[in-house]
Amino acid sequence: MSAMVETGIRPLTGKRRRNRFLAWLASDKRAAISLTFLVLLASLSLLAGFIAPHSPLEQSMDILAPPGAEHWLGTDDLGRDVFSRLLHGGPMTLYASFLAVSVGTLIGLPIGVLAGYLGGWVDTAIGRIIDTMLSFPSIVLAIAVTGALGIGLTNSMIAVGIVFSPGIARLIRVQTMIVKGELYVDAARTFGTSTSRVIFRHILPNAIQPVIVQVTLLLATALLAEASLSFLGLGVQPPQPSWGQMLARAYSYMEIAPEQMYAPGLAILFTALAFNALGESLRSLLDPTRRRSD
Repeated sequence: MSAMVETGIRPLTGKRRRNRFLAWLASDKRAAISLTFLVLLASLSLLAGFIAPHSPLEQSMDILAPPGAEHWLGTDDLGRDVFSRLLHGGPMTLYASFLAVSVGTLIGLPIGVLAGYLGGWVDTAIGRIIDTMLSFPSIVLAIAVTGALGIGLTNSMIAVGIVFSPGIARLIRVQTMIVKGELYVDAARTFGTSTSRVIFRHILPNAIQPVIVQVTLLLATALLAEASLSFLGLGVQPPQPSWGQMLARAYSYMEIAPEQMYAPGLAILFTALAFNALGESLRSLLDPTRRRSD
């Protein structure tokens, strides 16, 4: 017996999902703009090696040059083209964001599901661990884990993912506790369905939607975390470009060349806003009560 039958919600076929997605984009301009921006950003990042006018590591004698015909966004303190470094920094920044969220989800999701489904001492023990981790300021915990793992982009984002995992675990735990009390879950257990099948067939599909929204919002947080750690010298290491590392170098010359901060700063700002706006729009798209009228 499926969740859709019990709640009176018809299952979505592939065609209906596509139509509903297109209708959502047509009706939600914020989602359409955010998704278009993110797709464009991902495309530019993938094609950075082909469309960047200069190598991101190429130095010249034009130090801290203002924007011009040869260097569209000027040059940094080592004479490197800012526009080229911005394009090549996009893949690093996006990779860092998705890595952190993936690590947090892979850790937090199974822990939260087990705590919510099994309950008892398992729930209590996991709850205490989650509360302990959440008691530390996130950036302090991320710096501490980075110090233990070692300086570098991958280690820093693993640290950020570990910081994200308690929040994801707590969210999916609550959703699991709600779903496991539904009649279709009781019916599945009554007919002798294995625990793993109950979790993967009935619990996760009906509890995962708030997590999808949360993960989208966490992409923005991960982006800002990468920028913060790179700014502190714990993320991407020179000479490789990332937006946070570019911002850190530009900060040193803010008084004599303030325009150096605009490109990486605005890139971080608009990308974080796009992830946040898309996450907020997904709340309405993934709201199961809307399917009743579809």
